[in-house]
Amino acid sequence: MPRNALFICSRNQWRSPTAEQVFRRWPGVNARSAGTSPNARRTVTADDLRWADVILVMEPKHRRQLIARFSRPLLKKAVHVLDIPDDYRYMDPDLVELLEDVVPPLIE
Repeated sequence: MPRNALFICSRNQWRSPTAEQVFRRWPGVNARSAGTSPNARRTVTADDLRWADVILVMEPKHRRQLIARFSRPLLKKAVHVLDIPDDYRYMDPDLVELLEDVVPPLIE
């Protein structure tokens, strides 16, 4: 059964869409991305959190924001902090390599 992986950054512009793109082709993974900011390209919703089997955020502040806004949908859900700073553009090869190193053990 596929795992639903939700990737979250601030504006859903560079980091989380890159992760979604990389892992949407990963066997056994459904990937989606969103942002915590109201200005995000796609803002995270409670439905996104309910859909996700695994939630991966780029920075600790994203985890804090999710917990503050969505305590109920996050019950019994692990939120993994990837510690990836906002230093990368969309599909930056260094970002892709970093994601491919840290994410697989968390989604398998």
